[in-house]
Amino acid sequence: MSTAVQSQDPHPAVEPNYLVSKRGLMSWLVTVDHKRLGMMYLASVMFFFLIAGILAIALRTELFTPDQDFMSAQTYNQVFTLHGAIMVFLFIIPSVPAALGNFFLPLMLGAKDVAFPRLNLLSFYVYSVAAVFLIVAILTSGLDTGWTFYTPYSTSTGTAVITATAGVFIAGFSSILTGLNFVVTVHKMRAPGMNWNRMPLFVWAIYSTAVIQVLATPVLAITLLLLIIERSLGIGIFDPAMGGDPVLFQHFFWFYSHPAVYIMILPGFGIISEIITVHSRKHIFGYKAIALSSVAIAVISFVVWGHHLFVSGQSELAGVLFSFLTFAVGVPTAIKVFSWVATLYGGSIQYNTAMWYGMAFLWTFTVGGLTGLPLSTLAIDVHLHDTYFVVAHFHYVMVGGTVVAFIGGLHHWWPKMTGRMFNETAGKWGCLLVFIGFNVTFMTQFFLGHQGMPRRYYAYLPEYQVMHQVSTIGSYILALGLLWTLIYLMHSLWKGEKAPSNPWGAVTLEWQTQSPPIEHNFHETPHVHGSPYDFPEIDKSAGGHH
Repeated sequence: MSTAVQSQDPHPAVEPNYLVSKRGLMSWLVTVDHKRLGMMYLASVMFFFLIAGILAIALRTELFTPDQDFMSAQTYNQVFTLHGAIMVFLFIIPSVPAALGNFFLPLMLGAKDVAFPRLNLLSFYVYSVAAVFLIVAILTSGLDTGWTFYTPYSTSTGTAVITATAGVFIAGFSSILTGLNFVVTVHKMRAPGMNWNRMPLFVWAIYSTAVIQVLATPVLAITLLLLIIERSLGIGIFDPAMGGDPVLFQHFFWFYSHPAVYIMILPGFGIISEIITVHSRKHIFGYKAIALSSVAIAVISFVVWGHHLFVSGQSELAGVLFSFLTFAVGVPTAIKVFSWVATLYGGSIQYNTAMWYGMAFLWTFTVGGLTGLPLSTLAIDVHLHDTYFVVAHFHYVMVGGTVVAFIGGLHHWWPKMTGRMFNETAGKWGCLLVFIGFNVTFMTQFFLGHQGMPRRYYAYLPEYQVMHQVSTIGSYILALGLLWTLIYLMHSLWKGEKAPSNPWGAVTLEWQTQSPPIEHNFHETPHVHGSPYDFPEIDKSAGGHH
C-alpha cells in the first residue's frame, strides 16, 4: 500500500494560513471557515471549563469538613447544579465535536470545508445565545435543581429554572445543527478514493456522535419545553399534585441524556484511536471492529436509559431488560480497549505528551467502564444508587475519558492548529499532575460511596471526613495540572518553535497540508490510496502482517 496522499504541496509558502488570511475582528465574527469556527468553539468551551472547574473546587473546599465552612446549604445546591449544567451542556457535549471535530473533520476527509459553512456559523451563535441564557440564570436567582432538573422540585422551586432550561433548550439546537452538518459532510464531501473503509477512526467516531446528536437531542428539547409549560401555565404533566407523573420526566430526560453520555465519550474514543496508532507507529489493530463498534455504541445507547430508574419503581421485567442492555453496551467498548492495547503491542511507541494522555486514558476510562458493571447489576445498584460511587463512576468516564482524551487530542493536533510546538517536558509534568490529581480525587469517592455516603449532600457524618479531605486535596492537584497545561500551551503560541507540517509522521490527510493550514485546506484535491494508518517501518519489519 502506498501512503495516503499522492500530490505534495508544490508551492507551500505562497498562501497565508487560515489565521492571517483575513484580518480584523469582523473577519472572525462572520467567518465561515471551519478552522476558525473550531478555534472559536475551543476558546468558548475552555472558558466554560474554567468556570465549571472553579465551581467544582468551591464544592470540594466546602466538603473539607462536615460543618458549614464558607457557603450556606442553599448556595451549595446552586454551586453543584451550575457546575453540572455548565460542564455537561456548555463544555463536555460541544468540546470535542464542536472544537476539534469542526477543525479536523473536513481536513481528514480531504474537503475544503464542511457541507454547510453558514449553518456552521449559525450553530456557533446559537451556542453563544444558549450560554447567555445560562449566565443570566446564574446572575438573577441561580439554579438549585441539580443539572438534571428533576421534577417535581424543578416545577416548584423559586430559582431561575425557566431561564436555565431555555438555555439548554437552545444549546440543543446548536448540537443538532452541528450533527446534521457532520453527517452530510461525511456522506458527500470525502476526497476521491476515500471510501468508508479508508476513513480515519476519528471521523467514524464524530460521525456516530453526529447521528446521536440529530436523533436524541429533540427529545431533550421537548422534555424541557414541557417543563417550561408546566411551570408557566400550571398544566399538570410531571407534578403529581396536578395529576402529572414525575417518573415520566425521568424517562424523557434520560432517553436523551444517556445517549448524550455517548455524545460526550465517542469523540474521545476517536481521538485515542488516532493518538495510539500514530504515536506507536503501527497500523491500528482491528480497524473495522473499532469503526463499527462506534456505530454499535450509537445504536445501543438509545435503549439503556432505564438503568437510571432501577429504584424509581419500574417493573422487574423492565429492570432486567435494561440491566442486560447496559451490560451489552460494554461489549463494543471493550472491543475498542482490546484493539488499542493490541496496537501498542509490538509498536515503536513514542512516549511524548499525547501518548502519555493516551496511556492515562486507557487506565482512567477502563476503571470508569468497569465500575459501570456493578451499577447496572440490579441488586448492587440498590445499595450504590445516588451515592458517591455513582459520582466517581460518572467522572471516571467523563473526565477520565472525555476530558483526558480531549487534552490528549489538543496536544496531538496543537502543532497543526497553531503552527507551534509546545514544550514536551512541561507537557509530561502537566499530564502527571492531571493523572495523579484525578485518581486521588475520584478513586476515594468509590470507597466513600461504597460505605454509603450519599451524593449531593452538603453536610455529612464525621466518619467520612478523612476520605473527603483526601478527595479535596486531589482536586487541588488536578486543578494545578490543568492550569499548568493552559500556561505552557499559551506560552507556546508566542515562544514555541515553528511546527513542521507533519511532526509525528502521521499518514492521515490533515498532516499533508501546511501547519497551520491555508484557508481552503489543500492547494489541490488530495487523492487517497490505501489505509490512513500505514506506517511502513513497523509493518515491513513485522513481515508485513497487520
